[in-house]
Amino acid sequence: MSRNPDVIVIGSGGGGAVIAKELGEIGLSVWVLDAGPWYGNCKWPNPNQHRGAESSDDPKDLDGNLYREQITRREGDMNDIVTGKFRWGPADRRRGPWFRNIPDQAILWQNAGIGGTTLHYYSNSPRPYPHSINHQWPITYEELIPYFEKVEETLPVEFAPTTSKEAVFYYGAERSGFSLNDSLDVSTVGYRPQPNAILPPNEHLMDPNYSLEELSHMEGCTLAGHCGQGCPYGPSLEKMAKRSTNISYVPLALKTKKVTFRPNAFVTKVLTEMNPSGEHQAVGVQFRDTWTGETEEVNAKIVVMAAGCIETPRLWLNSDLPNNPWVGRGLTNHYMDTVTGTFDEDTLMNILGQPEINPFVGHTSGARLDYPGVGMIETLGESPGLTAQQLFGFSQAGYYQYNDASKPGGRVVGEPLKEDMGDYRRTLTLLAITEDDVQYRNRVQLDPHIKDEHGHVPLVHYKPSHQDEKKRDYLVEIATNILKHAGAKSVYRSNLAPNLYIHLESTMRMGFVVDSSCEAYQVNRLYIADNSVHYNSAGGVNPTLTTQALATRTAEKIVEKYF
Repeated sequence: MSRNPDVIVIGSGGGGAVIAKELGEIGLSVWVLDAGPWYGNCKWPNPNQHRGAESSDDPKDLDGNLYREQITRREGDMNDIVTGKFRWGPADRRRGPWFRNIPDQAILWQNAGIGGTTLHYYSNSPRPYPHSINHQWPITYEELIPYFEKVEETLPVEFAPTTSKEAVFYYGAERSGFSLNDSLDVSTVGYRPQPNAILPPNEHLMDPNYSLEELSHMEGCTLAGHCGQGCPYGPSLEKMAKRSTNISYVPLALKTKKVTFRPNAFVTKVLTEMNPSGEHQAVGVQFRDTWTGETEEVNAKIVVMAAGCIETPRLWLNSDLPNNPWVGRGLTNHYMDTVTGTFDEDTLMNILGQPEINPFVGHTSGARLDYPGVGMIETLGESPGLTAQQLFGFSQAGYYQYNDASKPGGRVVGEPLKEDMGDYRRTLTLLAITEDDVQYRNRVQLDPHIKDEHGHVPLVHYKPSHQDEKKRDYLVEIATNILKHAGAKSVYRSNLAPNLYIHLESTMRMGFVVDSSCEAYQVNRLYIADNSVHYNSAGGVNPTLTTQALATRTAEKIVEKYF
């Protein structure tokens, strides 16, 4: 483990692991520091109980069988935001999560650990809408296409297979008057299969000669659902079906023999000095071992911040870097809502030839309706516990049974909740995702009154604009019509609170905080490779592929300028 790497990358999620792999392949030595644990590495056989090793730089350390043991299908074990393995908190689960001050009713669904928040993402990897990039970003959509293609090939990205929930969605979309979109570069309204970073289905999936256990050890998607829980099925770690970065880009980075990953390392400060021209220049980082509490410093020629839309601006502000009024500002969140249709058995028999949809089967989100200029709608097939929480337990409309028709949605509890979840197998849920506006008031700033062991904690505020609310209502209306045209006997709208933080973007915007190469305007040799550099909300499209394409491009820009 070299003590003087060429590049330090902070975070190993959607962008960090990508840029590390790209730089390693070019021949630069790279350290990747991540605050959380590493699952599926034999140097950390019990990552939630013991500190384990310090770092890993050998692909032989990756262990698929160990990953299968650690990534379970128990919802509380994996997804509880306080005690689950997939949380924003230290590897030691005896300790609480790291605090973020969010004054509003909110769920901030992010992970710490090798793989970052891609550990529990749905693997949705559509390209952004061209209209949201061209004449808005400092770069063009056409310039990004080669990088989209490279990421799509590397992961790889495949169109989702059709299971029952996709079939019902397509049926309703067609009957609502929408047509099929047959392009990755979407400029018109239409439906299509979701481009997902998930391997195609196992070719033996329907062969009765193979048991479910045997299938789970073979290459290819088992359609078992639980995409949000890691889905540890495949013959080896790097051949697992869901292509989160710990499965896809991390192994490729290790194979370069130039990249070292260090988990349990929370970066607390970016170190700078003045260069001969009198300009600020990044020279390294200070980080804290989350098990021992020891603080270390390491120097490098380049520092890349890839800690996400909350922690990257927090780190900038805690590092006392030059003042920029747009640092942490402009937060976008794809103002979301869900609509659930419940079907009777006869209707489903006519559409599917079976009496149930079973929404947990197949990709969690396998189909979409694109609506450039407004946002998108996608199918949502979570496991029962997450379904009950997200659809019926998280709303800004109070309790459902006390609301009148003018206030749709609301939290469902007691017997009504039991009844709704009793119909779970015959439901189809659609997620409306809005192309929300960049607003200066939506922000990540430091809480001046609360500090933890890593400095002042982030204070997060997001409030959609009136125009965002109109867009969301319009998408909900379309989703409702699709469900009704498909034959749903009842439709329930959650009316989610605006602070379901999933698709966070734009807190370190290109053209305001970083230039078109994603290098900070005010600090030389400091780059950003996460969602925070997005100029806007990319049309309301899932942001991961855009971040990964930008990270791939930024690696080239770093080499061109400094190496």
